[in-house]
Amino acid sequence: MITPEDVVAILRIELEDIKPLIWRRVAVPSAIILKGLHNVIQAVMGWRDCHLWEFEAKGQKYSRLIPNDLDWNDRITNAANTKLSSVLAGAVTDIKYVYDMGDYWEHRVIVEKNMPAELGVVYPKFLGGERRCPPEDCGGVPGYHEFLGKLTSKQAKKRKAALDWYGGPYNPDDIDEEKIVAALKRFGSNPN
Repeated sequence: MITPEDVVAILRIELEDIKPLIWRRVAVPSAIILKGLHNVIQAVMGWRDCHLWEFEAKGQKYSRLIPNDLDWNDRITNAANTKLSSVLAGAVTDIKYVYDMGDYWEHRVIVEKNMPAELGVVYPKFLGGERRCPPEDCGGVPGYHEFLGKLTSKQAKKRKAALDWYGGPYNPDDIDEEKIVAALKRFGSNPN
């Protein structure tokens, strides 16, 4: 249960290397573990949590540990045991988050401010954003641009193939805010 004594971090999440910028703003308890923050980012960006991911701050990497992968586990701090507040304690205001090591979706997580939690507010809380996230497994930034090119092609066959591959309509300007808010509500006050 969040109390007014708890601290909330206002985060701006930007997907790197795509113009116009795809971004989200969200308020999360600073006591959230990084695995929970990963879940929040997945929800607000519209990813489906199908791939490996990692955070990086001040040269330290955080993710989930992989059974029987000593090489990975030696380089990673367990995100399930690390609170956002401990990462921010070193005056960190910028965190790198990578989702899908193949497509390599690099996000910049900017800590805009820390503030007391508001009584009666359920966190995490969606605060805004622009543009729909790229489809999963589209091939990273180059594949996303190719996908958008097919959607706007004068050739109906290319447009249909892109929409069939995606599985329905795709509007890069619509972030589907209702879906984001509903996903965060499912967390209640515990996205971990």
